[in-house]
Amino acid sequence: MSLRFALVGNQNCGKTTLFNSLTGSNQHVGNFPGVTVQMKEGVLSKNKDITCIDLPGIYSLSPYSNEEIVTRDLLLYDKPDVIINVVDVTSIERSLYLTLQCIELHIPMIVALNMMDELTASGGTVDVKALEDALTVPVVAISAVKGEGVHELMTRAMEVARTRQLPSRYDFCTGAVHVAVHAVAHLVEAKAEEKKLPLRFIATKLVEGDNIEGLELSPNEKDIINHFTEEMEHALDTDKEAALADMRYSYIDGLYKKAVHKPIHTDAQLRSLEIDNILTHKYFALPIFVAIMTTIFWLTFDVIGNNLSACFEKFLNLLTVSIANTLTALKVSEGLQSLIVDGICNGITSVLCFLPTILILFLFLSILEDSGYMARVAFVLDKALRKVGLSGASFIPMLIGFGCSVPAIMATRTLASEQDRKLTIVLTPFMSCSAKLPVYGIFIAALFPNNGGLIMTSIYLLGISVAILSGILLRHTVFHGKPVPFLMELPAYRIPTARNVALNIWSKAKDFLYRAFTIIFLASMLIWFLQNFNTHFFMVENAEESILAMIGKYLTPLFAPLGFGNWQASTALVTGLSAKEIIISTLSVLTNSTQGIPNLTTLFPTTASAYSFLVFCLLYPPCFAALTTIKKELNSWSAMLAILTYQLVVAWAVAFVIFKIVG
Repeated sequence: MSLRFALVGNQNCGKTTLFNSLTGSNQHVGNFPGVTVQMKEGVLSKNKDITCIDLPGIYSLSPYSNEEIVTRDLLLYDKPDVIINVVDVTSIERSLYLTLQCIELHIPMIVALNMMDELTASGGTVDVKALEDALTVPVVAISAVKGEGVHELMTRAMEVARTRQLPSRYDFCTGAVHVAVHAVAHLVEAKAEEKKLPLRFIATKLVEGDNIEGLELSPNEKDIINHFTEEMEHALDTDKEAALADMRYSYIDGLYKKAVHKPIHTDAQLRSLEIDNILTHKYFALPIFVAIMTTIFWLTFDVIGNNLSACFEKFLNLLTVSIANTLTALKVSEGLQSLIVDGICNGITSVLCFLPTILILFLFLSILEDSGYMARVAFVLDKALRKVGLSGASFIPMLIGFGCSVPAIMATRTLASEQDRKLTIVLTPFMSCSAKLPVYGIFIAALFPNNGGLIMTSIYLLGISVAILSGILLRHTVFHGKPVPFLMELPAYRIPTARNVALNIWSKAKDFLYRAFTIIFLASMLIWFLQNFNTHFFMVENAEESILAMIGKYLTPLFAPLGFGNWQASTALVTGLSAKEIIISTLSVLTNSTQGIPNLTTLFPTTASAYSFLVFCLLYPPCFAALTTIKKELNSWSAMLAILTYQLVVAWAVAFVIFKIVG
C-alpha cells in the first residue's frame, strides 16, 4: 500500500533535517502547481512504499503568505495519509500554535518533538504522556540531527496510517470563541460534509475571516457568520484574529505549565547569544562577513579547489587523448573526429574540470547556511538594504542568486511588497551565480595565478556594489515607496551534519553534471558546427571564414572599448546567454585547444582586458532560463526586455570604467 506522509512545522524546526534523514538521496525538488513555492518530495530509504513531502516552514495555516496557502491547500484538499508535525521543543510554546490548527484538520497525525537532546542537555524535561493525553495524538521525542527516536517515530506513524487513528479532540475553544465557532459549525455542517472538508477547521477559519475555496456560501450565510463574529468581538473587546490567537495560546500556556519544564534559554540558545554579540556586532558584523567570504574564496580558488581541479583536469585530458587515439585507430573520418574531440570532448572537459572547485565552494556555503550564520547576515544587511530601498528579506533571494538566478528570482514571491519583489528581481542577477564560476576559475588559473582569492572577492563585491547602486538609482526613479518591515527568526547556531551537507553538495553536483551533459553538450556541437562551416555550409579550414566568426565580427566594435576587441570573445559572450559555462567551451573550441582549456593569453593580452571581460560576464544577463523566469514572474515581455537592456547597459558601462581604471 502506497502512503504519503506530510512534514509540517515552523521554520528552523529541523523538519528538513528529518526529511533528509528519512529519504537520503531519494528526493527531488519541484514547485507546487501554479506557484513558485518549492517543495521537496522523496521516497523513504527503508520503505519504498512511503512518499514523504517536506512542506514549507510556516507558523500558522492562515493564508497570509504563499507558503501558508500551499501548505493549507495541500492538507485541506489533497489530504496526506499522515501529518508528521515537527515541533522545536526548545520553542514549544510557539510551535504548538500550528499543532492545534493541524489537529482541527481531522487527518491522522503524529507530533515529533525535535531537538530533545538540546532541551535535556540544558536540564529541561517534557512529559510526553501528558502531551499525548492533552493533544489526543501520538507524541514521540526525537533528535533529527542525531537520528535518535526517528525509528520509533516512523513505526508509530505507519501504525497511525494503518489504523487511520484520528485525534479524539478538535475543540480547544472557550467562552465567546466557543459560542461563535460552534454556531458557525452548525450553520455550515451540511456543506462541509458534502465537500468532505473538516468541520472544526472550516468553522474556525470562517470566524477568522478566511475564504474557503469550494464551500460556496450564500450572501445570507456570510451575513450570519459576520453577525456571530461581531458578537464574539464585542464580547471579548478585541478583533477576531486576536480572539482566536488568544484562545489557542491560553490553552498552550496551560499545557506548557503542566507538561514542560525548561530553562529560559537552552545551552544552544545561550551559546548563540554569546556568538551573536560578535557576529552581529554593530561595527564588526560586516567586516567579519567580508573576511569569512574572502577566506572561503582563498581556500577554494588558491588552496584546495584549485589543486583538486588541476588533478581532475589531467585525468579528463588523459581521457580525451584516449578517445582521440581510439578514434584514430578505428580510422574514423577526420570530420567526425574533430566533432567528437575538438567539439564535444573539449567543450565538456573545459567545464567539467571545474567541478571540484564548485563542490568545495558549495561545501563552505552549505556549512554557513546549516550553521545558522546566513540568517544573521540577512539580519545584519537589513539596515544597509533599507538604504537601497529594500528590506533584509530581499537578501534571501539574493543569497540564492549566488547559486542560481532562476530559483532566486522565483524566491521573490515570498516578499510582502510588490515593489520590493520587482526591484529584487532586477537586482538579483547581479549576484554572481555558480554557472559563472568556471569562467572565473579558468581566467584566474591562466591569467591571475597569484591573486585568485583577491580577484574572486573583488568580483563578488563588485556585483554586490553594482546591485546596491542600481537599487538606489531605481528606487528614486522607477520603484517608489518605502520597504516593508522585516521580521525573521534567528535560529540557534548548530554544527551542520555531514549528511545534510553531503546531500546539498550532491544536489548541486547533479545539477552541474546535468547541464554539462545536456545544454553544454548540445551547445558544444552547435559551436563546432558554426566554427567549421560557412554560410554555404561548406567546411572551412580557417575559422575566420566561419559562420561564428561572421557573427562575432559584427559585435567586435561594440566590445573593443572594453579591451577585448576580437571576434572570439564577442562570440563567447553571445553563446554564454544560453549558459555561462558555455563561454569557456566556446573559447576552448575557438582557440583550437587540445586539452579543453582555452588559450586566453592570445585573446586577452593584458590583465586589464581580462578583468574587464570577467566584469562583463558578472553583470550581463545570466542566461535564457533566468530571462524566461523574469518574464514569467512579471508576466510581461516588455518588462523582461527592459531588464535585459538595463543589465547589458550596466555591464558595458562598468566594464568600460574598470578597463580604463585598471588599464
